Amino acid sequence: MTLYPRFAAHIDSALDALVASGQLPAGLERRAVTIEPPRDASHGDLATNAAMVLAKPAGTNPRALAEALAGELRAIPGVSSVAVAGPGFINLTLDDATWRDELAAIAAAGDNYGKSTVGEGVTVNVEYVSANPTGPMHMGHCRGAVVGDALANLLAFVGHKVIREYVINDAGSQVQTLARSAHLRYREALGEDIGAVPEGLYPGDYLVPIGQKLAAEFGDRYVGAPESEWLATFRVKTVDAMMELIKADLALLGIHHDVFASEAELQAAGKPEAAEAWLRARDLVYDGVLEAPKGETPEDWEPVELPLFRSTKFGDDQDRPIKKSDGTWTYFGADLAYHFQKAESADQLIDIWGADHAGTVKRIQAAVAALTEGKTRFDVKLVQMVRLLRAGEPVKMSKRAGNFVTLADVVREVGKDVVRFTMLTRKADAQMDFDFAKVVEASKDNPVFYVNYAHARVHSLHRRAKEAGIALPTKADLSRLDTSELALVKRMAQFPRVAEGAAAAREPHRIAFYLYDLAAEFHAAWNQGNDDPSRRFLLVEDVETTAARLFLADAVGQVIRGGLAIMGVEAVEEMGA
Repeated sequence: MTLYPRFAAHIDSALDALVASGQLPAGLERRAVTIEPPRDASHGDLATNAAMVLAKPAGTNPRALAEALAGELRAIPGVSSVAVAGPGFINLTLDDATWRDELAAIAAAGDNYGKSTVGEGVTVNVEYVSANPTGPMHMGHCRGAVVGDALANLLAFVGHKVIREYVINDAGSQVQTLARSAHLRYREALGEDIGAVPEGLYPGDYLVPIGQKLAAEFGDRYVGAPESEWLATFRVKTVDAMMELIKADLALLGIHHDVFASEAELQAAGKPEAAEAWLRARDLVYDGVLEAPKGETPEDWEPVELPLFRSTKFGDDQDRPIKKSDGTWTYFGADLAYHFQKAESADQLIDIWGADHAGTVKRIQAAVAALTEGKTRFDVKLVQMVRLLRAGEPVKMSKRAGNFVTLADVVREVGKDVVRFTMLTRKADAQMDFDFAKVVEASKDNPVFYVNYAHARVHSLHRRAKEAGIALPTKADLSRLDTSELALVKRMAQFPRVAEGAAAAREPHRIAFYLYDLAAEFHAAWNQGNDDPSRRFLLVEDVETTAARLFLADAVGQVIRGGLAIMGVEAVEEMGA
């Protein structure tokens, strides 16, 4: 058990003691009791709100309850002082021996430090990317891809079983357009001069090799054939080819999905009909007429009876049609059925969407609440677009792609790890600029560099010790570490709670923020040696102290590696001096 859960258990035991002595009523709900670092480090090492949240239901004064609880907490081994602050907050200061023990525990846990079992027994389906298979991946997809993948890693880190899913939107009009675009390139591959790509078709050169493959497979069989003879075949062939291209692009980012769900297969299997029947049986779908559009009514508008989902019953502002007037499924109707399918194999669902889909969040949340009878937690994380810059100037579009910058081009220029780390340096719903010059800059202002440099410095210490002729002992005497040095342990000890909190909030960017803070403290400790040689990590004349400080640095490197692994980033070992 790591430090924070251990002291949470101590507080729980102290509350039990107050119940046993009659100072606190039995049966109080304690879920709101927290143990965390105080906002001001000068107040101590740990803080709890126990007295503040329990005083009112206990019918007592928070300050009085805090004083009684503080008396119990002073008896805990490793606690050097307990202070009651303000109206009833309790601050604890731990002795150095406790922090040395935690450092030893961090090292002993190795790569497992920070992992927990809070998610054990709960399966979470994370659906991310799900780009229409109409072109290669572009930077508009990149941020959601990284956020989704890092979130999946994070959830697995805290014990969840995770299903990484991509839904292929292969049943709409866009893939019909894609098939027609491929047919054009197929004719071009057979020698036809197609001229400029007609308006409405996809112009990117990425369809050229697909047209060549179709020509090699079918010859001139479909050159002059009516569309009805080749459209379905070309749709399937082209979608398959595009998905191979998309998977290859995602692989450049280190992203691999467990499930690729086909919307066309979903509809062919009758899943939307099954979802509609399930909802009708519970009076959650009815046949009705939508209200006329607000404002000036279009001349061609006429009332049509449609099957409507009662989304207003779940907080939406109006009921939503699940079918169009021609009998085909609306996007919402198909999406509703898709989520119904996902909920069959997962306890919780998470969708990573672009911010342009914000208007559809309420209706799909209503659908999932209805289809799972409120039993399935469902979160939608909205991801803002990324603006690409080069030294402050907007980046030009890619000719090969037609009208966007490809993800592959960006990854090949700056590297997978730079892209992944940068995408997690801000909250997903905040705007982001990706400047090619800034993300490779060697400065404190570039988190990618700053965190990696901390890890590289750790890795350099053993090499420098060897070069200096220092033969390190196999064990380190951690009593050589003073209170100032143990501040690094206090930061490292927060890693498990940061990971659990980030997973619960579905916010993987918190890991990047934490790593930056840890790196900053390590760099500060390193730089102290520039002003005071006795504070250097390597002391040629004092092997015992050097061993203890290297033990400390190794633990910092280990926690950084663990956090970077969640982000899908490889820790670098060398970055120069």
